[in-house]
Amino acid sequence: MAENSDDEKQKDDSQGESGKNESNDDSEKDDSKKDDSKKDDSKKDDSKGDDSKDDKKKKPMDPAKKRRLKIIGIVIGVIVLILLIIFFTRYWLDGRFLESTDDAYLKADAVIIAPKVSGYVTKVLVTDNQIVKAGQALVTMDGRQYRAALETAQATIDARRADIARAQAQDQQLKSSLKQAEAQRSAAQANAAHADEEVARYAPLAASGADSPEHLAALKNTQKQAAASLREADAGVRGAQDQIAGSKAQLLQARAQLEAAQAQARQSEVDAQDTTVVSAIDGRVGDKTVQVGQLAQPGTRFMTVVPTMGIYLVANFKETQVGRMRPGQPATIRVDALSGVKLRGHVESFSPGTGSQFALLQPENATGNFTKIVQRMPVRIAVDAGQRTRQLLVPGLSVKVEVDTHSGKDDLKDIKQDEDARSKQEKRADKQMEKQGLDAPMNSNDSNGR
Repeated sequence: MAENSDDEKQKDDSQGESGKNESNDDSEKDDSKKDDSKKDDSKKDDSKGDDSKDDKKKKPMDPAKKRRLKIIGIVIGVIVLILLIIFFTRYWLDGRFLESTDDAYLKADAVIIAPKVSGYVTKVLVTDNQIVKAGQALVTMDGRQYRAALETAQATIDARRADIARAQAQDQQLKSSLKQAEAQRSAAQANAAHADEEVARYAPLAASGADSPEHLAALKNTQKQAAASLREADAGVRGAQDQIAGSKAQLLQARAQLEAAQAQARQSEVDAQDTTVVSAIDGRVGDKTVQVGQLAQPGTRFMTVVPTMGIYLVANFKETQVGRMRPGQPATIRVDALSGVKLRGHVESFSPGTGSQFALLQPENATGNFTKIVQRMPVRIAVDAGQRTRQLLVPGLSVKVEVDTHSGKDDLKDIKQDEDARSKQEKRADKQMEKQGLDAPMNSNDSNGR
């Protein structure tokens, strides 16, 4: 009985499982039917979309719309063509002659203000960024020692003038002594001449016995005394003349000392004036470092005066851009600080060498591998701007500059023609030399044959 019940249970379980399986199969069939129906619907929709597309493709375009599109395309093409023609025409006529660079900066020939004498700074009369005029006082220094030196020099001048006056008085005295000596010499000459005459008159008488020998001897003695007096008078005249010459030398020395004293006084006066440091040019004060109480030595940097009215431009053009560039050509300047403002200028001059030639460490291309680098040439360009604009320009501002080189196009043609003509002349000269060289051996052979 127990076995029968177990068999029945197993049958019931198997029947239940089979029923479950049948139900699962039915559900799967239903799902597959639904998927098939969805696929069919999507296919129908796709087929409808394809049909609509085909209908659209098959539908012809409106002729008016087609003409409008064609006209618009033609107009756009014509406009583009006109723009291209205008662009290439402007480039051929103007653009290829315009050389530009942004490697350009404003510069000015600033002046460093420094003292020429030493001393303590007592006053600073200007402030940073102040506008100054040429000759305006900037700094004053303690000048007491220089004023004292000036007073000493003035006293030395007075002493030398007194020496000159004394030498002049002494010269006058010596001239009087010379005149006195000359008068004495004249008297001695007269006495000597009289004594000679007396001896000459009484000598024949004494020889004939008409006069005594004693009288003749006395006359000869007087003659000798007169001659000695004359020599003494001559020596006195020469001594007076020598004294006058010495006095003149002393006078010249006193005058030279006076000139030296005057030069020293002028130097002291200049030193006293140099204690007030003034501006050499018009401009604006910058980089001011001087302070009151500072001990300054000659050459100590006080400040810098920048001539804002003398601003110019240095543009570093490539070497391939300066072939047609010439002084005087117009330039258009755009300063980064003045957005939208165009300034005018003109080329002033060219540097005598590229920037690398004036570098601290110049390149040495004869060593190692060589890589060609385009060199740049500094070009100085004057800024033609008004006073109001120049007040806004300062050295160091970045600039973009464009130079019109129209005027230099003919120069290149002339240079090319000149060089071509010169090369032709050299070739003709070479041919003539070769011909002469060939004719010479032939002439020598002919002479040998004869």
